[in-house]
Amino acid sequence: MGSHSHEVTDAILETLKRAGSGLKEAGVRFALAGGCAAYARGAAPSLHDVDFALVEEDVPAAFDALRTLGFHTRKPPEDWLVKAYDGDHLVDLIFRVSDRPVTPDLIKRAEPLQVAAVILPVLEATDLVVSWLLPMSEHSCDYGSMLPQVRALREQVDWDRVASVVAGSPYASTFLVLLERLKVLSGPPDSTGEPLWP
Repeated sequence: MGSHSHEVTDAILETLKRAGSGLKEAGVRFALAGGCAAYARGAAPSLHDVDFALVEEDVPAAFDALRTLGFHTRKPPEDWLVKAYDGDHLVDLIFRVSDRPVTPDLIKRAEPLQVAAVILPVLEATDLVVSWLLPMSEHSCDYGSMLPQVRALREQVDWDRVASVVAGSPYASTFLVLLERLKVLSGPPDSTGEPLWP
């Protein structure tokens, strides 16, 4: 990784620390998601922005907390997230994944982990992988970029639960077959398992 990449990563982690600490102090129910969550769980850093999952009714409180810290906030046309900017660095506040709302139970399953020198709730590994697989479609199906992160997390994930949740998606189910063929998984996951996400 070049020095520029280190600078980008350090800047993103600083944004993560500021935003995460601000949301904690405001009592917002949230969990770190996306590449930063994978990094917190041991994957190599691949950090372009900061993703937080939160319950939709907490979005106004989250906006208030981030504005107090000097973040600029924006509601894009998409109906599943809102955005906050720390200078050039983006924070996505995600409250719906593929039409499934982020629930209080999902946030409760998050685990406190140290990241960027602060303790933050991080999406449980199974929920994290599900959040990557559910949105897959013919327009968004980049298996290659997901493989390294999934490999790093594979021992932390309940693959039967992943298979159960994503069974309706041919793109996500095919990714699980790919993981099996690449020996990332030891055998075919059981697609009849419970419980469903979230």
